[in-house]
Amino acid sequence: MPNLTKEKTSSLDELKKYSTIVADTSDFELISKYKPQDATTNPSLILKASQMDQYKHLIEDAKKYAKSKNNDTDAFVEKVFVNFGKEILKNVPGRVSIEVDAKYSFDTNKSIEIAKRFISLFEKENISRERILIKLATTWEGIQAAKVLEKENIHCNMTLLFSMPQAIAAAEVKATLISPFVGRILDWYKKAENKQFYPPSEDPGVKSVTDIFNYYKKFDYNTVIMGASFRNTDEIIELAGCDFITISPNLLEELHNSSIQIKRKLDPQKTKQINIEKINIDEKTFRYMLNQDPMATEKLCEGIRLFEKDLNLLKRLFI
Repeated sequence: MPNLTKEKTSSLDELKKYSTIVADTSDFELISKYKPQDATTNPSLILKASQMDQYKHLIEDAKKYAKSKNNDTDAFVEKVFVNFGKEILKNVPGRVSIEVDAKYSFDTNKSIEIAKRFISLFEKENISRERILIKLATTWEGIQAAKVLEKENIHCNMTLLFSMPQAIAAAEVKATLISPFVGRILDWYKKAENKQFYPPSEDPGVKSVTDIFNYYKKFDYNTVIMGASFRNTDEIIELAGCDFITISPNLLEELHNSSIQIKRKLDPQKTKQINIEKINIDEKTFRYMLNQDPMATEKLCEGIRLFEKDLNLLKRLFI
C-alpha cells in the first residue's frame, strides 16, 4: 500500500508563505541549498568567503583588474564584490545586495560615485541594475545618496538601521528596501539592562521592526522592510509576515530542520486600525531624534567602524 502519511513541511517552508526569504551569506553552496529569493552581502561576509579555497579565483581576477587600474585597492575591493555578486546571482532568482565602503557613510557624493561604478561593472557583465541593491548606511548622507540613486533607477538597501527616524527618512526618499538590524538592537539592550533573556514578543529588536512595519503599512509606503541580523529563530518566527527576512546559514539550517508551525505575526491589513501619528522628518528632526536614541546612535557608529575594519582586512589581500 502507498504511504499515506503526510510529510511535515519545515518551518522554513512555512515561513516562506508569509515572508520572502533572503540568504545572509556569500557562500554559493549554501545559497543553492536553501533556495532563497535574494542574497545579501557585506564586508564581513565577503571577507569570510574570500578565505575559502573554492573562491580564490574570484580574488585573483579582482587583483588583475586592480593592477589594470594602477594598483588601485578600492578598485580591487569593488571588483571582489562584483565577482561574488555575479556568482551569487547564478543561485538566486532575484537580487543581490552590494555594500558601499562604510568609510563614505557621511559622504553623499562619494557614495553615489561608488554606487554608479558598481552598476557599471555589473552591466559590463550583462547583469541588469534591476538585480542589484546598493547597500548604504542609513546616515542622513546615505539617505540623500539613495534619493539621487533611486531617481536613476539604481535601487538601494538602507543598512545599519536601528530606529524609526532612519526608517521614515529612507521611505520618504523612496529607498527600495531597508534592513533593520534586529539582533544588534537586542545585543545593546541586553548589555544596557543587564538582562540575558527577553520573551520573543518583548525582544527590543522585534518590537522595533514591528513598529516600523506598522508605520509603513499605515501610511502606505512602498519601501520593503527586510528584518536582518537575527540572534535566534524565535526572533524570526515572531516577525513572520515581515516583507523580507534575511537569515544566516546556521539559522536557515535550524528552520529547515524544524517542524514548528509558523503563524503570521505581522499583517498589513491590521495596521489600518492602529492609531499612529505621522512624523515629518527633515534633517534637523532626523539628527535630533537619532541623537535622543542612544542605542541607535551607538549601534550605527559601531556598525560603520566594524564594516570598515573588515573592508580594510579585505584590501590586504591585494598587497
